[in-house]
Amino acid sequence: MLRAVDEAALRERVTEICRALPEVSVDESHHPHRGYKVAGKNLAWFTVNEHGSGRIALVVRAEAKENEALVASDPERFELPKYVARHGYVSYLLDLTHRPVDWAEVTELLRDSYRLQAPKRLVRLLDD
Repeated sequence: MLRAVDEAALRERVTEICRALPEVSVDESHHPHRGYKVAGKNLAWFTVNEHGSGRIALVVRAEAKENEALVASDPERFELPKYVARHGYVSYLLDLTHRPVDWAEVTELLRDSYRLQAPKRLVRLLDD
């Protein structure tokens, strides 16, 4: 279910979490979407109405088949994004009416995605 949400506040909170990760760059060229990269690899996207979905979501990379397991475990919160799900990406829906965003879970998803995409030297910095 959709609700009136502060899209800008959600975007900034996600950006704040991503900027805390070593050497993450932010791509703001596709407003209202925002991309996050590490070492030239896509770490995550903040999406608004992606492919006409009407949703606000955070798309992150997961381990092989974990994206499907996340959707199966909580299909209200997670969904498989078009085009990139086959590469392990999963969407975390940020705009549910009756469930607030679990920012600890968002942080964990972003850190896990970072570990998959970042060079080992940067992952070591994250884990230190």
